[in-house]
Amino acid sequence: MRMSMGMQARQLQTQKLAPRMIQSMEILQLPTMALQERVEQEMNENPLLEQQENDPLAPDELDEERDKDTRSENEKELVVDNDHDNQEDFERLQNMVSEMPSTFDDSFRRSAGAIADDGDRRHDLMANAVSRPESLNDFLLHQLAEMDIDDDIEQMAERIVSTLDARDGGYLRTPLADLLMSGHTEADIEKAERALKIVQSLEPTGIAARSLSECLLMQINPSFSHYEEMKTLVRDHIVDLAENRLPQIAKATNYSIDLIQTVRDELHGLNPKPGAAFMETYVPNVTPDIILEQDESGEYKVRLDDDRIPSLFISEYYRRRLQDPNATSEEREFIKNKINSAQWLIDSIEQRRSTLTKVSQAIVEHQKRFLDEGPEAIEPLKMQQIADKVGVHVTTVSRAVDDKWIQTPRGILPLKRFFVGGTQTEDGEDVAWDTIRIKLQELIDKEDKSDPHSDEKLVDELKAAGMTVARRTVTKYRKKMGIPSSRQRRDWSLAKKS
Repeated sequence: MRMSMGMQARQLQTQKLAPRMIQSMEILQLPTMALQERVEQEMNENPLLEQQENDPLAPDELDEERDKDTRSENEKELVVDNDHDNQEDFERLQNMVSEMPSTFDDSFRRSAGAIADDGDRRHDLMANAVSRPESLNDFLLHQLAEMDIDDDIEQMAERIVSTLDARDGGYLRTPLADLLMSGHTEADIEKAERALKIVQSLEPTGIAARSLSECLLMQINPSFSHYEEMKTLVRDHIVDLAENRLPQIAKATNYSIDLIQTVRDELHGLNPKPGAAFMETYVPNVTPDIILEQDESGEYKVRLDDDRIPSLFISEYYRRRLQDPNATSEEREFIKNKINSAQWLIDSIEQRRSTLTKVSQAIVEHQKRFLDEGPEAIEPLKMQQIADKVGVHVTTVSRAVDDKWIQTPRGILPLKRFFVGGTQTEDGEDVAWDTIRIKLQELIDKEDKSDPHSDEKLVDELKAAGMTVARRTVTKYRKKMGIPSSRQRRDWSLAKKS
């Protein structure tokens, strides 16, 4: 093997994205609310950007005409050429002065309405802020504080409480010995056990259990009609109970199948995760980016709900300043750069509006049966199909639908909901996976519970309905739908009678 050092010339073809192209893709990917925040940020950073103050009492048609007047064709096409003297650009800037509203001062300042809007927005955010709910740890510590116990026991109990996690149901997963100092004695272990008993006596019942059996046993009390039977099943047969192996339990306990099922029904009333009630749940505030409406002929038409995005234009003051012979070269350079930045933002927002409208309309046209008839009528759809129809790259479609929501007659749905995979029937017809899942649920709902369908049987039933699906696919979707196996679905009382 020969090794040498030297310089070599090689020709390589690489693809790089310009910063402006990256910004354009970022603007496309933003949902409406995030785009509104982005525009406000850009306006704070770029003094050349101004927004058209719209009259909320004016009709939409007048707003559109005003937008056309204030955002003339010359302004849309304005691009500063840094390699020449920009004489044409200056002339266009001068011509645009007469087209701009005359209600602006010759200095950059925010309007009173914009300042008031900011104040109202901050007030709304403070007024609508969700108060932090009480955590599981705080709830338990408050109960401990009201108890009269020794300080060392209370400290150990607080240490135990600190390890409990609402997301894990409030179970104690850490061995008690690991919560003690190194070199602990048997007496320390006994104190830890006493502290654990105190914690387990707190509400909610079943907290700080070390296993599912212990959690359920802590909730079983003599008031239950089958108190002893419940304890026996939970303590000795919890796995067989979960796997629906009732005959094995009956053989080991001499309980009847009917009694075991009755006890199991009572156990279902217990809480296997008592700490989960304190888990904070995040419910996103969904605002639709697209509104879907039907015209008089019943055709679906999409409309962007982007009224909150202000109409932007370049400040009159800075256009005049650019033509001022007293302006320094540094000022001119600053204004040139800001003009480019402002114009690129304006163009990116316009491109986003156009792309999102075309992509949404194409999606709606493809999934018309879904909108008319419901989820069972949804058709297979890939992003590449929409990309080919609209004439853009598939990554553009991906960015356009990302985190976007559409308001339809069937509710507010994410745009990604309309993209589903599928398979082919024996006749070569495409069938969406959602349709198969609905059919699968229907078959299981109607099955004989004394002899429920195995996954192989479900494959045969789906094939008889014209849907060819592999067994592993049926198993996969059954589990994703939360449907137990055929053995777990079996009703042994019905099986015994048959």
